[in-house]
Amino acid sequence: MKQTLQLRLGQHLTMTPQLQQAIRLLQLSALELRTEVQEALESNLMLELSDDTEAGSAQPAEINGQVGTQEQSLDLQKSEIPEDLPVDSAWEDIYDNVPGTGFSQGEGSVRDYEPTGQTGESLREHLRWQMQLTPFSDTDVAIAETIIDSINDDGYLSVPLEDMHESLTGDIEVELDEFEAVLHQIQNFDPPGVAARDLRESLLLQLRQGTGCGPVHDKALLLLEQHFDLLGNRDFTQLKRRMKVQESELKEIIQLIQSLNPRPGGQITDKSPEYIVPDVFVRKHNGKWRVELNPENAPRLRINPHYASLIKQVKNSSDNTCMKNHLQEAKWFLKSLHSRNETLLKVASCIVERQRGFLEYGEEAMKALVLHDIAEEVGMHESTISRVTTKKYMRTPRGVFELKYFFSSHVNTADGGACSATAIRALIKKLIAAENNAKPLSDSKIADILGEQGINVARRTVAKYRESLAIPPSNERKSLA
Repeated sequence: MKQTLQLRLGQHLTMTPQLQQAIRLLQLSALELRTEVQEALESNLMLELSDDTEAGSAQPAEINGQVGTQEQSLDLQKSEIPEDLPVDSAWEDIYDNVPGTGFSQGEGSVRDYEPTGQTGESLREHLRWQMQLTPFSDTDVAIAETIIDSINDDGYLSVPLEDMHESLTGDIEVELDEFEAVLHQIQNFDPPGVAARDLRESLLLQLRQGTGCGPVHDKALLLLEQHFDLLGNRDFTQLKRRMKVQESELKEIIQLIQSLNPRPGGQITDKSPEYIVPDVFVRKHNGKWRVELNPENAPRLRINPHYASLIKQVKNSSDNTCMKNHLQEAKWFLKSLHSRNETLLKVASCIVERQRGFLEYGEEAMKALVLHDIAEEVGMHESTISRVTTKKYMRTPRGVFELKYFFSSHVNTADGGACSATAIRALIKKLIAAENNAKPLSDSKIADILGEQGINVARRTVAKYRESLAIPPSNERKSLA
């Protein structure tokens, strides 16, 4: 086969390192951005925080797009620093003397924000600590370790006692009765109700370990021991007949049982708390809704004028190159930071303009909104809007919401309009809150009521929205009036 050379002309999209950095900063959350800014300040000698005394004369770099004072820009703009890197290059290809700043695209380039304080102990650690304070024999300790390892995060045994017994008999000689005895000891540990095999046993343990007493307490124990299935089926007529109580007394008994914790292990966890830092503030001023960026998430950065002025004074070529690299990287970082804040403010303002009804009247006034609507209005791609609204939060007079919360699908109305899914969920929640507890509304009935209001929604859609609100079906919502 004869070898030939062919010339082809085509177009394809490529991302420059500057664009890659801007996109990556755009999708960072507030806490991740703080870490990124701190890393940039520690690694780049050209970057520094602006003093409060200079805030009046020089605006923050991320707000007005400036990268330095006017004195710096006279000579630095003429320096031999490339404005753009080639699209097929990387930071390290041009600036190999600059220490890493965490801007590379490699694995582990973004460090998750982790609090420096100590985390709490896990449920198993809490139970082992109590086990060490209990006078167990060596055999009992081995049994207790096996039982504790089989307790899940909710505080229940995840493995049958017989299976644990078989797994341990190969190492030591133990009887199933010994497992039962050790299990009863662990069930007396804190938190009350732990190491139960099912919900009924956990509720019984909590009642027996509680300080309550009296006829209501005793009858609650009787209900759990003998009539738990009737309670699960909400057969209150049979419960009153078999327990020989009046409706008012049965209501007190059920209220006592409902005050117990169905997940006793959930109150002890070693997971670190996740904090939400709002990126945008929304408030009403003189009858108009104003949108502002959180100043704590937008630190005042600038280029250090002293180090920038040393570029022409340094004679050593390697030092001069290093300082130029730092300067260009600082410019790109400030430009990307400014672009991020500008885009976030623009998108948040459009969302507030579209969802003014929600801010005024609540969830029932939420309008249907999709990413395409905001993308058309601000002149950006939908993927950019998706990055801006992910892990970004808005603080409003009605609470703190993720920007994605304001986007939802819609259902057609009888007059040809559209009603958002969020508004429909709010209406369903309102109807269920006002229903008669003795005769709760079924999904079909809720669909009929919404249809009377002009909202065409099927029963299955009502069931889907109800489940998303963590509301049980009508047969499980039935209770004494």
